[in-house]
Amino acid sequence: MKQLEFKEIDGGKPFYMLLGFMGLFILAALGAAWYMEHNGHWVTGMNNQIVWGTPHVFAVFLIVAASGALNVASISSVFNKTAYKPLARLSGLLAITLLVGGLAVLVLDLGRPDRLIVAMTYYNFKSIFAWNIMLYTGFMVIVGIYLWMMMERKMNRFTKVAGFSAFIWRLILTTGTGSIFGFLVARQAYDAAILAPMFIIMSFSFGLAIFILVLMGMYKWADRPLGDSILFRLKNLLGVFIAAVLYFVIAYHLTNLYITENHGVEQFILMDGGVYTSLFWFVQIGLGSLLPLALLYYPSTGKSRGWIGIASLLVIIGGLAQIYVIIIGGQAYPMEMFPGKEVVSSFADGIVGSYSPSLPEIVLGVGGVALALAATFVGVRVLRFMPVSLADEAVDPHYSAKA
Repeated sequence: MKQLEFKEIDGGKPFYMLLGFMGLFILAALGAAWYMEHNGHWVTGMNNQIVWGTPHVFAVFLIVAASGALNVASISSVFNKTAYKPLARLSGLLAITLLVGGLAVLVLDLGRPDRLIVAMTYYNFKSIFAWNIMLYTGFMVIVGIYLWMMMERKMNRFTKVAGFSAFIWRLILTTGTGSIFGFLVARQAYDAAILAPMFIIMSFSFGLAIFILVLMGMYKWADRPLGDSILFRLKNLLGVFIAAVLYFVIAYHLTNLYITENHGVEQFILMDGGVYTSLFWFVQIGLGSLLPLALLYYPSTGKSRGWIGIASLLVIIGGLAQIYVIIIGGQAYPMEMFPGKEVVSSFADGIVGSYSPSLPEIVLGVGGVALALAATFVGVRVLRFMPVSLADEAVDPHYSAKA
């Protein structure tokens, strides 16, 4: 591989127009957060049974994807795959910006955002939420150091150590995020040890799908060459991750079906859950898993950049549906107050919870995505995150042999 030159993208009117466009979504999200905070969460679709709504879907998706976006950098540093090294800087930047976007949604969705100060100053180490505060902040610090090691020539010799540290930390971070649900024994759809590793492989899939779209979009916009070699490597890797997520989903539901006490919640998600069943089968499994696999590995579509982009977008849509089913579908199913008994009361015990996302919730979630993308655009504009060329002759070590 030739010595690569990294350079900032050009600014100018298109850059500021794009940044302004993203700024509109961010401002709208701030307005939505103010509206919900000022009037109370009764203006959302959330209620006493479903306390985590659509903003949490976006927040968890972005946090999980942030860990996965770093996977490209980890492959180059930890597993010494030279072909991925030119992408490592952009991978680290996207990991930080996605996490910032997700945490922004999470904080602004709190009924009392100022109460975050309490969580930051008084730690309950029996709480998985307290653990995650340290994991999220630690992730940004470690990835920041990792980027410094890569971008400062004098520190390059420490890149592998920093990359290995970031790799271990991101695995712990995603395990912590999955354990939020895996440790919740009160909800029948949660309380499963498999959720932690499932969230790890979900992060690989979601993060890589976002990375592919950002990579293609950035190089198209900056008018820089992006060769087939690196792009096809990424799309093949994405296919492996999609299949792995599908395997964990099948294992999770088969395990629950084997356990008698979980038959009710499985029937709810897989057959009688209405919108949750539709999202599971048609969006998560059909559009988000099987169709992208077919597009990525079918000979004609697998070599088309347009179809690769569509497949990546479908993975993101399917991922949002998967998180929606896990978070909101898991809360909608009634809690098992007395196992084996039917509970009926004036407090809606034993009744499936109703929830419809409100406009402010959706706007807040989309604003988090816009914040992550805007921060990425600013990053590649002011610092050297992107190689000038990712053409095959520049990054493919076997290019001369093929020529």
